[in-house]
Amino acid sequence: MEELKQRILKDGSARAEGGIVLVNSFLNHQLDPQLMMHCAEEFARLFKDQGINKIVTIEASGIAPAIMTGYLMGLPVVFIKKKVPKTVDESWKSWVWSFTRGDNTTVCIDKRFLTADDRILFIDDFLAEGHASGSVIHLCRQSGAQIVGMGFLVEKGFAGGGQFLRDHNITYHALATVRHINEDNTLEVV
Repeated sequence: MEELKQRILKDGSARAEGGIVLVNSFLNHQLDPQLMMHCAEEFARLFKDQGINKIVTIEASGIAPAIMTGYLMGLPVVFIKKKVPKTVDESWKSWVWSFTRGDNTTVCIDKRFLTADDRILFIDDFLAEGHASGSVIHLCRQSGAQIVGMGFLVEKGFAGGGQFLRDHNITYHALATVRHINEDNTLEVV
């Protein structure tokens, strides 16, 4: 998606050490609602007519594009929680490695909201090594839900997550791919 690519090049930055892509001014800390809506329109276009009945995301930065995609597709959006809340009696559980925090976190989804009847679209902000995606795969296996596809705003093409999803036969679309972080912390985006 050209608009997102140009925005990453204009307002994004990086830290070559650690492979960190910074998009805080429009995605991860401060949101650009118009850009998020345009991304949601693209996800809705890419995944229409695939029998999806639910959108799933993981807290926190995937929530905005997931909700907007759900709105456009007329579908409910379910959050994978990063802690088991007291309000959930029974849940499917997994864990996820957080690249930005550098730790493992238990994640869960209420059993009432992820069942064998569900055909889901997973939406998230980044695809890096595929840790969050792996958690979604694990949660869906537990519940019997079918993953129809996954959508990411940004893929770190150098990090291996795309290959992880291909190895698991998951159809996915990334709206922009950071191919490389240069030594001067500039980004190559396709």
